[in-house]
Amino acid sequence: MKTYNRKTKIYTLILSTMLLATACSSTQEPASSTMTPSPSMSPSASPTATPAATSAASPSASGTVTPATPKPSSTADTSTVSKKMKDMLELAKSGKVSGIPFAAKTVLSDDVEKLWGKADKTESAGSGIYATYSKKNAVIGYNKGSQIIDIRSNDPQLQTLTLTQIEQALGKPTDIKLNGDDTIYIYQASQEFQLKFIIPKSTGKVDHISVFDTVHSINNMAG
Repeated sequence: MKTYNRKTKIYTLILSTMLLATACSSTQEPASSTMTPSPSMSPSASPTATPAATSAASPSASGTVTPATPKPSSTADTSTVSKKMKDMLELAKSGKVSGIPFAAKTVLSDDVEKLWGKADKTESAGSGIYATYSKKNAVIGYNKGSQIIDIRSNDPQLQTLTLTQIEQALGKPTDIKLNGDDTIYIYQASQEFQLKFIIPKSTGKVDHISVFDTVHSINNMAG
């Protein structure tokens, strides 16, 4: 009977020890298995660059529009206009205007009509008679002896010119006259001929030019 009681106690002790060991193992877990990554450790929660930083560093994303810098006047264009002015003055020395195949002093009204036909209109002005050829952008003035004394051109290419451009190329005019709203800037091309630029106050640009014969504009056929 004593032997049975001893065995029972031994079994009870062993069982208690096993239960205690089991309970301890179930309540204690390795720290590595229970660690949950914090948001700060998550790769997706730590972007490498923020949009704001990128936008501030990028000139194209700043929203600022840089005004276009005005281009300076082309030296080539200025040179071309200057040459054009000097060529006009050179032609005027011979009583000629670019684009018109006649010369003052040496050509008569009959010669003009043979080449160009009848004028669109003819009218008296001052001491001359003026024939208008609209399609030629020209007006031809004659004295009473039918000799050309004035060749005028209102070619549209001339009508972009300003006094500033003219003076840059040819210097100050020899003389200046007023005729109503028009200012006439006169350059003495030769002893006989003048080159005139007629500029209305309303536009500030050339309306037409004139090569004028100062000698033969006086009627030498009046008798």
